[in-house]
Amino acid sequence: MEVDLAAAEANVRALKALLGSTELIAVVKANAYGAGAAALAPTLEHAGADRFAVVWPHEGYLLRQAGVTVPILVLGHAFPSDATQAVRSGLTLTCHSRELGEAISAAACQAGITAPVHIKVDTGLHRFGLAVDEAAGLATFLRDLPGITVEGLTTHMANGDEPDDSFAETQHAAFREAAQRLPWIPYLHTANSATALRRSELHYSGVRIGLAIHGILPPNTGGPALRPILSLRARIARIVDVAPGEGASYGLTWRASQPASLALIPVGYADGWRRGLGNAGHVLIAGQPCPMAGRVCMDQFLADVTAVSPAPAEGDVATLLGSDGPASISAAEVAARADTIAWDIIASLQGRLPRLYHRAGAIEHISPPMW
Repeated sequence: MEVDLAAAEANVRALKALLGSTELIAVVKANAYGAGAAALAPTLEHAGADRFAVVWPHEGYLLRQAGVTVPILVLGHAFPSDATQAVRSGLTLTCHSRELGEAISAAACQAGITAPVHIKVDTGLHRFGLAVDEAAGLATFLRDLPGITVEGLTTHMANGDEPDDSFAETQHAAFREAAQRLPWIPYLHTANSATALRRSELHYSGVRIGLAIHGILPPNTGGPALRPILSLRARIARIVDVAPGEGASYGLTWRASQPASLALIPVGYADGWRRGLGNAGHVLIAGQPCPMAGRVCMDQFLADVTAVSPAPAEGDVATLLGSDGPASISAAEVAARADTIAWDIIASLQGRLPRLYHRAGAIEHISPPMW
């Protein structure tokens, strides 16, 4: 994997210019959607990211270890037993219960600090959060606890990137009711990348941007000119010739209709390259598209390079994501062939893939395999 740090910085600046005074909360959950949070987050902070968001507390601990200094919000569930380490690490937990609030309060008092918390309102996604009445009651309870400040109120849109996102108006009405009942909570945030780009009325104090930082616009969504930050390449491990009628890979689901040459690409579903791309996806070799031949294996797959000129050889580079000359393959294109979404494609890329972080082609850091 190649991660373009200059492109990531440019994307943050372009998004901040669009947002104006609204804070950019960089969402780096799931190892920064596969790009490597520990290496990418300091670059995003330097470029102007105001806060970071993760889903689980341990993701926040890794960011602190990487040197992140700005606030880190934990969007997902935390247990009372998480409170002490979260407070010590300066994480902002999303509090869903009195028990968690009391644990945060005790940890903050012991540390001699005031810990911020956020409360999530379930406005229709029904994944995590509290109904309006429950959120208002919990906020009032937490307000009276020592060592806690209820800093934020949040929700999440159910269909922000759908062609018809009008349900956001229903959700916004419920969130607005909660905010009006809790006017003393200063920091409000509702929007992900799609909603932030489509509905400026939902910007509030901050917006949570994940996919757009990667230079990928959500479906059905326009936005500023962004640059993809992630490419995936592999060197050809073998070239094999097959005769007409011969099959290849498990199940022999691909068969040659003429004399053919197949290139072995050493990336498989254990690396996150979807098994469903077999006989459906393609790669670029010497800037030329080459269809995948047969099923994707755990560690490798085959591509038909019969038409490539000049003929490729062992060691030549195949591009799975990114550009090769004027040709390119986007995460959205791969997702369409795998019947999924771009988030799924990039976030699935596994730690076995070495990550090369570069700026203008000069490598600044290489992440070894993360076992």
